[in-house]
Amino acid sequence: MKACFLSIWRAVDPIYFFFSRLTQLDKDRSVFRVRLTKYKGHHVVLSDGTHIRKNDVLVKIHLHNIKLISELQSIESAVRKGIILYQKVYQSMPMLLEYINNHKKSEKIRGIIGITMLDKGVERLGFDVVTPVNPFYRRFKKISHVPILYLTSKPVNLRHLPNSSYLFISKEKLQKIYQKKD
Repeated sequence: MKACFLSIWRAVDPIYFFFSRLTQLDKDRSVFRVRLTKYKGHHVVLSDGTHIRKNDVLVKIHLHNIKLISELQSIESAVRKGIILYQKVYQSMPMLLEYINNHKKSEKIRGIIGITMLDKGVERLGFDVVTPVNPFYRRFKKISHVPILYLTSKPVNLRHLPNSSYLFISKEKLQKIYQKKD
């Protein structure tokens, strides 16, 4: 059943990619697909003092889930999967910084936002974890993550789905951590 669902997802993913206006950072090396967005949530103050307010321009990051699931499906250990995912995200962060620095709207970009159920250990990557305030949005994101859970986990318990969290990192903090040292 999972193999069938994975095949359908592989077929639908290019269509989703096209209509979502995403940009692939580096097809071979990056796990991120990105697009600019205007933040619509509540005012957030990040750990470095950066204020994120409604209508601030952010780069929204999306993990390339189908690519990751395909690469990780043969690995049994959840811990090993987590380590590999962490490494892939870490290696993708400088490419994210390069994308921002070379973007025509670079001066307006305040930071990065993502939403995920995988928020354990992301502080080590520089992210701040923030719980979305709107309960309807939290529930919607929880439900939208069910297909990913189905493909990556053992049995999915719909009553005990993990919560989704926003991940933020300011442009300045991203530069401080991931700027290549010459």
